[in-house]
Amino acid sequence: MGGFKRILGIAFVFIMATISWTVLGGVTTTRSGDQRHKLKGAVQDLWGSAQAQVAPRLTFEWKTTREQKRTELTSTGTHEITEQIEEQHTDAALLNASDIDVTLDSDLRRKGLHWYSLYGVKLAGKYRYEHTRQESGVLDVSFELPHREGVYDALVFTVDGRDFARALDPDNNRLHARVPVAPGQTIELAIGYGSRGLDEWRYMPTTGVGRLENFKLAMHTDFGDIDYPAGTMSPSSRSKRADGGWDLTWSFDSLVTGHGIGMITPTQIQPGELATVLSFSAPISLFFFFLVIFVLATIRGIDIHPMNYFLIAGAFFAFHLLFAYSADHLPVEAAFALCSVVSVALVVSYLRLVVSAQFAYREAAAAQSIYLIGFSLAHFWEGFTGLTVTVLAILTLFLLMQLTGRVRWSELLSKDMPRAPLPGNPVVSTPSAS
Repeated sequence: MGGFKRILGIAFVFIMATISWTVLGGVTTTRSGDQRHKLKGAVQDLWGSAQAQVAPRLTFEWKTTREQKRTELTSTGTHEITEQIEEQHTDAALLNASDIDVTLDSDLRRKGLHWYSLYGVKLAGKYRYEHTRQESGVLDVSFELPHREGVYDALVFTVDGRDFARALDPDNNRLHARVPVAPGQTIELAIGYGSRGLDEWRYMPTTGVGRLENFKLAMHTDFGDIDYPAGTMSPSSRSKRADGGWDLTWSFDSLVTGHGIGMITPTQIQPGELATVLSFSAPISLFFFFLVIFVLATIRGIDIHPMNYFLIAGAFFAFHLLFAYSADHLPVEAAFALCSVVSVALVVSYLRLVVSAQFAYREAAAAQSIYLIGFSLAHFWEGFTGLTVTVLAILTLFLLMQLTGRVRWSELLSKDMPRAPLPGNPVVSTPSAS
């Protein structure tokens, strides 16, 4: 077979393999999406959803009286009457100090093709309100729980030494207390509970833009992979713990902000997403493998037919097909190792028969390890996948340029490829007719 016909045959095999990977990636995306939609609701029902705890809201209520005169006409004449009018006033009150302690414990759970980032949270907060106004009145304290359907263990809600933990308003999902206050009085509040959630936890010290006075929040995690949600503040200080977790502190004397405080809990590599990405990027690895094998075969005069390339592409496809359906039953690392061994064994054992054992175990095995396994492993390093693939591609280009710098491709591709003998089978020459 001539060189250009061989290239067209290999290109056709590559196109068919690309279509197959596109279909597999679409199927994996659908499977993964269906499982996520079906299972996430069940996980939330059992464990809860993402939590956002709002700071206690204070409202000061007081009454004033004023005199109002009116004229009243009676049978004896006109009389002026003075009445005492009582007026009700309300105004938002600010906390003078906040001291919150939060502990987050990660509890990863896997169902099918998805890992769910679950966590347990323990919250304890102490607050102080100083009544600096001249009026006496009533301080209304409202403490809203993060989620209506959440689970809250060891609930604490005390205001000025009185326990209001049972004063739950289920309709509004909040605890409520009213205590009298006089000028110069200090009110102490304490809240606390243990709960659990999913993906991230937030604390909202204000509703909208507000002022924080003498604010401190200490967070303790049992995980080292920390990240902060969008719209939240980074900590004032942090220190690594001996167990690999973090001690984080947000501390402000006086701050005006509309941002909250939060933490994204860690998760594992998602098997479904990884299988999809590997399928869609597989043509890149196959292209480089075909290119290297074709160049080596051409400059060495080795006859590898497009049909041989077709079966090699099938061995590459077997890697991704097996991974897509084993990743939801095995740990990702174990599934990846299994698929790598199977695919490499298929290619090496086949090229051992097509070309030679030396070519199969040395050139083919090395190329497949780099372009299939190496390219696939790059997807485990989040943020470095593109860089890793780029570096390997540049190194491959350099190698091929050095190997083929003196090759006259127009002459080489115009000739039919000599047929190499199979191992152990000598070539039998046929005498030409005279």
